Amino acid sequence: MDFDVTIIGSGPGGYVAAIRAAQLGLKTAIVEKYNSLGGTCLNVGCIPSKALLDASEHYHNAHEKFKDFGIDLKDLKVNMPQMIKRKDEVVEQTVKGVEFLMKKNKIEVFYGHGSFTDDHTLHIAMNEGEDKDITSKHFIIATGSKPIAPAMFNYDKKRVITSTEALNITEVPKSMAIIGGGVIGLELGSVFGRLGTEVDVIEFQDRILPTMDKDCSKELMRALKKTGLNFYFKHKVTDVQGADTGATVTFEKQSDGEVTTKEYDYCLIAIGRRAYTDQLGLDKAGVKADDKGRVEVDNHLSTNVPHIFAIGDVVRGAMLAHKAEEEGIYVVEKIAGQEPHIDYNLIPGVVYTWPEVAAVGQTEEELKAAGVNYKSGKFPFKALGRARASTDTEGMVKVLTDAATDEILGVHMVGARAADMISEAVALMEFRASAEDAARMSHAHPTYTEAFREAALAATGDRALHV
Repeated sequence: MDFDVTIIGSGPGGYVAAIRAAQLGLKTAIVEKYNSLGGTCLNVGCIPSKALLDASEHYHNAHEKFKDFGIDLKDLKVNMPQMIKRKDEVVEQTVKGVEFLMKKNKIEVFYGHGSFTDDHTLHIAMNEGEDKDITSKHFIIATGSKPIAPAMFNYDKKRVITSTEALNITEVPKSMAIIGGGVIGLELGSVFGRLGTEVDVIEFQDRILPTMDKDCSKELMRALKKTGLNFYFKHKVTDVQGADTGATVTFEKQSDGEVTTKEYDYCLIAIGRRAYTDQLGLDKAGVKADDKGRVEVDNHLSTNVPHIFAIGDVVRGAMLAHKAEEEGIYVVEKIAGQEPHIDYNLIPGVVYTWPEVAAVGQTEEELKAAGVNYKSGKFPFKALGRARASTDTEGMVKVLTDAATDEILGVHMVGARAADMISEAVALMEFRASAEDAARMSHAHPTYTEAFREAALAATGDRALHV
């Protein structure tokens, strides 16, 4: 065989798997359809969206908060082309970093579309030069996902767009409809809302972030409304029509059938993503996929063909970059004869709005549904000295524990730096810590993480100190 391991797709799951494989002494190749490594996350997802989220947050603070801090500005305005330029520079630098890591670890990179011709052979339609056929002892499918864009929404990539196109809008729209109140819709909605766009979020469910804890949904919605986002819950979109200068969206209220038709500069489709296995030749390798197009895997991420594995967005589970990374490392170590482990309950989820939302473990709704006897402790950011000093007083931390053992079962946060704070909860839960353990740990003052300690104190018997 040409290689011990060949990874198809160079997103966070794919390139991290390649690095770990090389570290373990396996001859490794990675195949990437585009001419840029990093997949959706680095090129048109996690990284560029965070660059724009930070840019819009800086502008919002300058516009709304700087006077309170004693900072006066004149002629404040948004330079959207510069925001996009900086975003592109961040992406380029990050992608070059991955290219360097491939060279450092002696991983062979093929730029082209890979498709199976049999279970040990991959044909690569090279982007440049002659096509190649390579053989490999093992394959890891890490081809990721694409935005879902139903035909009825008339996705045209101009005025009816997905997150990919939204990252390259070079002037602030006056108005935007966002179909879907999930993570992607809210993150991009908050970018444009903070820059001055009138944003309508149209959601089929009765709240935003329907898979997260209800208290988090309520806290975040309250904050987003203050930045100008409007919400239409229990509404379904029945028609979207794009034109040269805008998009017309028709949506219907589920309870009484009331129909609303509005015109916007843009309509952003953010109703989820689908596993991407187009023209991969799964049938020629004998690999099975489910009715949603996801590659079927067992508990060790092996397909029905034992030497072919699949990870990340292309398999079941949450579509998270760090979940894909963990799975990539798991598979490679399994191939190398080790016994790795993943606890999917302890993979955190984050929404990078401001305030941020972060969670790990079970929600209160899940515990109720499972009949678990639990305790809940909450602490509001408005009672936190560090939050008052920075004016980031929106949000709360909730700690859920087993009523009998005090073991932490779930932690849910809305607030400044929640994305970073959640790691403390993950670490504690990894070692099956109790709320008492968290409460006994000394937390530096003043910090945002004190809110976690206070919530843990509240969960151990209403012992929070500062509320």
